[in-house]
Order: sequence, then structure tokens, then C-alpha cells
Amino acid sequence: MIIKLVAVPYLPAMTRNSALDLIRKPDRLTLGLELPLDNDWSPAGEARRTEQGRPPGVPDLSRQTELIRWADDLGFSAVWLRDVPVFDRVNMGDAGSVYDVFTLLGFLAGQTRNIALGTAAVVLPIRHPLMTAKAAASVDALSGGRLILGVASGDRPVEYPLLGLDFETRGEAFREAVAYLRAAWQPGGLPVNGERMAGLDLLPRPDQPSIPLVVAGQARQDDAWLAANMDGRFVYPGSVERMAAQVARWRAATTGPGAFISAFHLDLLDDAAAPAEPIRFGARVGRNGLIAHLQALVAAGVDHLALNLRQSARPPVEIIEELASDVIPALATKPKAHAA
Repeated sequence: MIIKLVAVPYLPAMTRNSALDLIRKPDRLTLGLELPLDNDWSPAGEARRTEQGRPPGVPDLSRQTELIRWADDLGFSAVWLRDVPVFDRVNMGDAGSVYDVFTLLGFLAGQTRNIALGTAAVVLPIRHPLMTAKAAASVDALSGGRLILGVASGDRPVEYPLLGLDFETRGEAFREAVAYLRAAWQPGGLPVNGERMAGLDLLPRPDQPSIPLVVAGQARQDDAWLAANMDGRFVYPGSVERMAAQVARWRAATTGPGAFISAFHLDLLDDAAAPAEPIRFGARVGRNGLIAHLQALVAAGVDHLALNLRQSARPPVEIIEELASDVIPALATKPKAHAA
């Protein structure tokens, strides 16, 4: 018996230099989705959480895999995961995506074909860099070179004493981890006490020549160090004017290369013409206003936006469908500059 396999189209790693090429396009802004994919921060979501008996801060993951596969088929450029090792009910009240970040990345590598897999962000100082290098290389190889490793120094002080680590030296530990990752992903021996040790190699090799590192926040580093050592920046949501200034500083420091990424909390209304109303880290807005805002971000120089749907009144499935059918096509080309 001959079984005919139906190929799912995707962008092979050999046709691009970096997973950043999946989210950084010369002619348009790209959109991604930030996990978890629920609307638990809306009144309807809160009512559902109470009915299901989930503690506050623990997301509804019942449809997440299905929605990610669908987003992959619909043309979203990335899915973003956060690194939340411990559910701190008292100080943070947010369990993130619940699963270990690298375990979930490996699972999603087998569930998707096109979409970039991004972290926003792995806290480098609380993990041994050898194990981080191994886990990241494994995800990159399994996904065909689709990993974007967002990294940070961490802003949850409770995690450091739990692991017996010094919170105050996390900036130095972050720099050391970055240097280790860069060396470990290349042939020539693993770093041991600052030297490359021949005969010790990390397997698997990443599918990409080097896994792109994108810094979330400042990671207790100055702009010059970040520009020299990072492949992109992931900044907190802000106004168009603030983001334009951040992009300008980043482009000047890096002489152009590197992705500039931000996030946006979206409550997309049924009424396409509904004006924008600010919410925490984003807006409640109709489709037309959202497109206008996204086009303003394009003009500001933003490459990619990760959308968080947790505050949305409508179910995420409806919003994902509208974004794919009406918003992503509207971003296919950069808006023309107005004549003076």
C-alpha cells in the first residue's frame, strides 16, 4: 500500500537566515498572539472561572492548542509564551501559561508549521545556561528553526530566594548567560571556565545559524550593551509617540538591524467603527480604529505586535477570525506618507 502524504506549506529554515524573518517584514507590521489564549480578565471570563472553580490567575487552557493551530493556518506570524516558574498568588496573581516554557515550546513545535515560537521572556539568571542552551536548541531543531528566544533578567524577586540565587547580581548573571548561549550553539566545544573545551559538544545543533536573542525590558543593561549583544527588543506597550522614540534610539544604536517588538492588550468590539477607549496596556476598540493604530505603529517603525486577548469581552475565537480576515490583510502594505 502506498500512502500519499499531503504536505502542509511552510517556510523552510534553509530559505531564511533567522526566525526573525517570520516577524520582520520590509513592507508591513506583523501580528502575533500572546498566551494564554483566553478572556479570563473579562467579566464573562471571570464568571466562567468561578463556575469552573479555578483559582484567580489560573487561565482557561481548554481551547488553547486548537486556537494556536488555527492561528498558524490563518497567517499570524508568532505565538509568544511567558516564563512563569512559580504561581505567586499574593504578589503577582498570574500563573502565566501554567506549563514549563520549554516543554510547551516543544509541544507547540509539533502542533504548528509556519508560526514563529517566541518567549517573552525566559529569565536567564534563574536557569543554568547549559540547560537553557540545550532546551532552546532542541526546540529550534524540532520546529525547523522557528524559535525566537526572548530573554530577561526577571522582575519577580520571590523566584531568586527559592532557588538560592542573589537577586541583586542578576544583571551580571544575565550577561554571562548570553555569552554562554552564543558559544554553546556553535561548534568548537562547550565553554568551561571561560575556555572552549574540545570534545564537549551540545546536541542537537540549532536549526538556525544562531537562535535570535530578543531582550524584554532592559535586563539591567545599558543601551550600548543591548545593541551590541541582542538581535531585537521587546518593549512594554506604550503610546505611538513613546514607541517611535524607542525605535529611533534602537535603530541609531544598532545602525538599523534587529527586530522591534511590542505587545497590545486588545478588546476588539463588534462595532467596526467604535472609537478607542484605553484599557490597561491597550484599548477597547473597533476594527477600523485598530487598523489605524496599527498603521501608526508601522510609521513609528515597529516590526511586530503581540496581541493579548485576555481582557476581551468577545470569545478569542471570534477575535482571531476577525483579525485574520479583516485586519492582517489591511496591513499588507505600509500606508503611504501624506504629502506636506
